[in-house]
Amino acid sequence: MAKNSLPWIVVAACVSALSLAACGSDEPSEVAVPDTPTVASNACPVDGCAIKILDAAREGDEIALTWEPNFLPDVSKNHIHVYWDKYDADQVSSDAEARGVSQGEWVPTAEVPTYVTGSAVSVDNRGASTTLCVTAGDRNHVVIDASIVDCLDVSDLLRR
Repeated sequence: MAKNSLPWIVVAACVSALSLAACGSDEPSEVAVPDTPTVASNACPVDGCAIKILDAAREGDEIALTWEPNFLPDVSKNHIHVYWDKYDADQVSSDAEARGVSQGEWVPTAEVPTYVTGSAVSVDNRGASTTLCVTAGDRNHVVIDASIVDCLDVSDLLRR
């Protein structure tokens, strides 16, 4: 063996050892992944803030609505406007007059998944209406998109 080949053999052996060490073992490694819950955002998704009414039930003299919004409601941000269908979505917006309609009555809420009617949407304030509706409002109580509304006929739950 030549005198100059010894350093190359040492270098080659070191590179091989480092390569094998870098590859690790054949055993699967366990990587700790923090368990972070998925939190819905208050921002509207691309297709808009929507609330789907899933169910309604009698609760005393009132109606309990169970719904599922596609955003995380917060009354000081994007939230839910609940109203009887004697009004339309443009009327349950703080800018109703600018929309060319008279101001209606609604209740802003962030309650999820269940809301019990009361105040302006109490059963006593429904007039002849038998249908409850929901739409999304922003921090200023302006309806975000008056075309995104969900309503449910609750006539079977009203006292006779």
